[in-house]
Amino acid sequence: LGLRPKRTLRLVLWTGEEQGGVGAEQYYQLHKENISNFDIVMESDEGTFKPSGLGFTGDAKARDVVKEIMTLLQPINVTEVYDGADGTDISYWLRGGVPGASLRDDLSKYFWFHHSQGDTMTVQDPNQMNLCAAVWTVVSYVIADMEEMLPR
Repeated sequence: LGLRPKRTLRLVLWTGEEQGGVGAEQYYQLHKENISNFDIVMESDEGTFKPSGLGFTGDAKARDVVKEIMTLLQPINVTEVYDGADGTDISYWLRGGVPGASLRDDLSKYFWFHHSQGDTMTVQDPNQMNLCAAVWTVVSYVIADMEEMLPR
């Protein structure tokens, strides 16, 4: 689309979350000196089922901003902002004061596949995955394109 946000978006994929979060810890250790440059950290660790919104941890003013951003997702009915982002992958940043978000979705089938031989891409619903991608795309782009960083 030719869109370029005002600030950099960084997508980080690592392994080791189930082995004590070694990937997340190493990434944090390598980048913590720049923590003031991190606007928000977001993670998705509950699968890619039908999303309902985001869990959020951060300042009340930042929560208000995220709630406003989530209204943009009204056409796909994914507007909720729940208390508390969590997850091994973002916990270091949250403790450091960086606002955080976690995707909340329908977990009713999560343990049908999670950590089993059936945990493959073939069980994914492409439409639900697209909804999850839309949530991350809208939220990350809008935050990266704001004039100011999220309040802390």
